[in-house]
Amino acid sequence: MTELICIVCPKGCHLHVDEKNDFAVTGNSCPRGEAYGKTELSNPTRVLTSMIRVQDGTIACCSVKTNAGIPKASIFEAMETLKPVRVKAPVHIGDVIVKNVCDTGVDWIATKNVEIAE
Repeated sequence: MTELICIVCPKGCHLHVDEKNDFAVTGNSCPRGEAYGKTELSNPTRVLTSMIRVQDGTIACCSVKTNAGIPKASIFEAMETLKPVRVKAPVHIGDVIVKNVCDTGVDWIATKNVEIAE
């Protein structure tokens, strides 16, 4: 039995996950906690955040994040996919910057608007 603190919401439920019983979760107060407990022990993922360079924009960088969790084993490879990326302004929140990161089906998306510099 593994004990976790759920990070899905601010409540911070104390979860107990039974690996021997198909990752059965107790201690959660909502279904999201159950899903988190199962995923965290069977295939942990993380949403990543970073920055990219913007050409001809009002600012030189734009924040980005993955639109879903990346498997923990692929985090460093996923971050490497951003090194060569340069985008041209304008950039809008939700724009896909890199599709299908590490063949996970997850995309890097913009989280800031960057307009064209005058």
